[in-house]
Amino acid sequence: MATVELKDVRKVYAGRVEAVKGVSISIPDGAMCVLVGPSGCGKSTLLRMIAGLEEITEGTVSIGGEVVNTRGPAERDIAMVFQNYALYPHMKVYDNMAYGLRNRGMDKAEIDRRVREAAATLGLADFLERKPRELSGGQRQRVAMGRAIVRNPKAFLFDEPLSNLDAKLRGQMRIEIKNLQKSLGVTSVYVTHDQVEAMTLADTLVVMNQGRAEQIDTPLAVYERPASIFVAGFIGSPAMNLLPAKGTENGLALAAGGTVNPKETSLPAAGRDVLLGIRPEHMTLVSDATAADLELKVTAVETLGADTLAHGYPLSSNDRSEPLIARLPGSVRVKDGDVLPLAVQPGMAHIFDAATGLRI
Repeated sequence: MATVELKDVRKVYAGRVEAVKGVSISIPDGAMCVLVGPSGCGKSTLLRMIAGLEEITEGTVSIGGEVVNTRGPAERDIAMVFQNYALYPHMKVYDNMAYGLRNRGMDKAEIDRRVREAAATLGLADFLERKPRELSGGQRQRVAMGRAIVRNPKAFLFDEPLSNLDAKLRGQMRIEIKNLQKSLGVTSVYVTHDQVEAMTLADTLVVMNQGRAEQIDTPLAVYERPASIFVAGFIGSPAMNLLPAKGTENGLALAAGGTVNPKETSLPAAGRDVLLGIRPEHMTLVSDATAADLELKVTAVETLGADTLAHGYPLSSNDRSEPLIARLPGSVRVKDGDVLPLAVQPGMAHIFDAATGLRI
């Protein structure tokens, strides 16, 4: 076990394509750090630089307090779990898990002890004599994790390990990975594009955008105080509503028409162009239109059982390019064409600078 630290790490490919732009992250011993972001944001490149699979252009990567920039993957004492499992199809589960230890020349009895302990931890004790083709996707992923566990590495690296699984199995495996990582206490770096995985697994969440670490914080802090409109739009499902507005002495004048005065939220200077951010779950249906901050003209409804998602646009505007979504209780009956008076929950409005996209 060890700390993992990145200082101003950059990756520039031939042709001066900058894939990672000066990222600094400090991951405490035993913590789980999740890198999340859309395809092409640099998260997998960053993970591969930690693993030694990509050369670092600038900056340093340290594992256990030692800079490892010039060390090969085998010299970094890390274990990596891949998206496609990377199992040997002709080998039994036992041999897949033991392979790396045998290559190290480890004592046969010690190999057997480690493999069987890991198999018991992962619920694979009854499958050691099977080959990968005889296992389910979730079982194969456990074998890949077991192969990493038996090495007792300083750090685990996970490269989108659940993306090949169906939705139900992904949910089960998320919890298994979380519990396993906590019980082993191994420092881990996990890459995903799935925000549910990111929020569920992370002690530290790093939201990547175009090669930069847009925000580094705990998952709840990222959700509750997104640093930019990119983070606000990426974390949360459905995404945060972002409405163009201008600061006034009495609140925020929406470009779509009407004025909103978010309670318990610091207002920008009068005349400043901003974006008002409101999460769909932070809008409440009110019975009195005079108590509403805005009115939603419904154009589509998604009935999800526990929740109802009402899609539309502000009644004061005919501009449908500024959509608005409200997450309401499942008991609420809504249909196309309805006008819903909505109030923003106190303290739940987010204000971003329109020019920079950064939180005010």
